[in-house]
Amino acid sequence: MSNCVEGNTSQKKYKGIRRRKWGKWVSEIRVPVTQERLWLGSYSRPEAAAVAHDVASFCLRGISVMEQLNFPLMLPPGLKPNMSPRLIQKAASDAGMATDAHLASEKMSQNDVRIVHYLEKEPWEVGDEIPASWEESGSELKDGEGVSISVEDYL
Repeated sequence: MSNCVEGNTSQKKYKGIRRRKWGKWVSEIRVPVTQERLWLGSYSRPEAAAVAHDVASFCLRGISVMEQLNFPLMLPPGLKPNMSPRLIQKAASDAGMATDAHLASEKMSQNDVRIVHYLEKEPWEVGDEIPASWEESGSELKDGEGVSISVEDYL
């Protein structure tokens, strides 16, 4: 990932984005020669906001900005410099939302693998005596693991 700078936190900082207090990542860009700003959208991941900024930056400034982009290899095909502000907003927003959706689906599929692995594991074989306590079962919670409890557990 080019042009990433480590900040004070463990999160990477990309050009042209910022984080809202409630956790969403947003992107906007100034139009050259004017005071106008183009709102590029709000995203759940910083990479998506950075891609939106890259698309708008390329459309506004052309190929000369390639070395300054966060992800120069992720520009969608068919982008043209000097598009209208409305088309730039749409192209940037579409690219950012597609990146957000792709990253979310990757995370979900990773979680699905963990869930399937957990469900395939049987803590006791049929016919075994059920332990009287959690300690007797030999199961331990490790750091980063949690216990899943649903409403049905209490009904």
